[in-house]
Amino acid sequence: MNNSIANQQIFKLDSEYLNSLLKKYSYESEIKKWDMGASSSRDLSVQVQQGNAKQLKGSQRNSMTLRVWNKYNQVGITTTSDLTSDGINKAMRGAIEASLFGNEKESPEFSPLAKSEIEEITSKISNPHSIDELLTILKNAEKQLLDTHQSIDSVPYNGLNETYIERIYINSEGANRHMKLSQSSIYLYAKAQEENKKPRSAGSIRIKSSIDELDIKSCINETSNKLISHLKYKSIDTKKYLVCFTPEAFLQLINAFSSMFNARSIIDGLSLMKEDSIGDQISVSNLDISDEGLHPENVGAFSFDGEGTPTQNIKLISKGILTNLLHSEATARKFGVKPTGHAGLGAKVSVSPDWLIVSNNGSENDKNESLNVKDTLNEFILIDELSAIHSGVKASQGSFSLPFDGWIVNDGKKTSIDAATVAGDILFVLKSIVKIENEQIVTHQGISPHVWVENMSITGEA
Repeated sequence: MNNSIANQQIFKLDSEYLNSLLKKYSYESEIKKWDMGASSSRDLSVQVQQGNAKQLKGSQRNSMTLRVWNKYNQVGITTTSDLTSDGINKAMRGAIEASLFGNEKESPEFSPLAKSEIEEITSKISNPHSIDELLTILKNAEKQLLDTHQSIDSVPYNGLNETYIERIYINSEGANRHMKLSQSSIYLYAKAQEENKKPRSAGSIRIKSSIDELDIKSCINETSNKLISHLKYKSIDTKKYLVCFTPEAFLQLINAFSSMFNARSIIDGLSLMKEDSIGDQISVSNLDISDEGLHPENVGAFSFDGEGTPTQNIKLISKGILTNLLHSEATARKFGVKPTGHAGLGAKVSVSPDWLIVSNNGSENDKNESLNVKDTLNEFILIDELSAIHSGVKASQGSFSLPFDGWIVNDGKKTSIDAATVAGDILFVLKSIVKIENEQIVTHQGISPHVWVENMSITGEA
């Protein structure tokens, strides 16, 4: 079987067929206004343990969300995984019944941009691999990682994944969006232990459009190097420290408080920001943060959101000032702006960021220009990864208390920290930044440089 035929068989959605069915059933039901978002994914994943297959999974998932507006402008919503003619007919009837309970005073509308010109993304569609091929690749990666150091005794968490995803959006006014992509990832999380020492662990992840593009060697090396650096550790004193967040850690922190930029969260009272916060200075003036779902490094990028709105790159913080918010159709209408292409489709439309990019705009000098993660001799804490995000963050209050993996660095020497917690307030962090390094580093969740913050409260654990 050639690759083009194989790829055709992987993707399942036929937008013209679904459109014709929805037109037929809406006409029969006297429904004049409707829209539908559907997605389909085909996923293969493997896990290994000590050279043997631990888990092999293959799945095909379909889902569709259908919204209908009755003659009273009440909206009914149904979700189904049955994309056959009979399944869509049932979904239409269910949505019509649900519309009788809709709130006619707060009715969502079509996005005004659902039919506008879209920036096409040239998505690479990888050649499909067999589950045996995935298993062989991951077994070799596990063995190579175990061989890098005698103290590494296992790779308890690992996975190699190949996914094919497609998404469509159709509405009764003629909008018709359709896009497909492939995505592959490898995750390695190893454990090591030396005599009379606590077990230590570290991990790394790589994501690309295809398995052939994955830099598995660098994933192995990063996992091994991190883990080896954690073997010799010590406890630290509880006090305030100069802290350097790695790009991964800083993006974790910003994503944990992304409700600051979320118009839906602001309306619901679940954000630090208010409806009139646009224009407020919320960080040091040389910090820029944007959401750029269309960035070439974002291998999971779709050109439109759940409402059919084109994905857009949005500047969220410019020179330290809150400049824009992420909007769905409903929140944009309330704020008197255009939707930004960040909405999901559901009973209550959600809004979320795509791909955050942190940068130094150079508008003013850093408070401490001499700081550099590679050369600084001052004592500081290097935070590599934050844990317990869901339980340790109070997004609506701005506070956080999070365990972390990292090192204490003194005179350029890194020593792993036994166990510690970093606590603070996100607005304090943003206004206490003393250095934003220039080198931007691509991670699996966005792009950021190393970011330095002074007077961070660190609690060491004996």
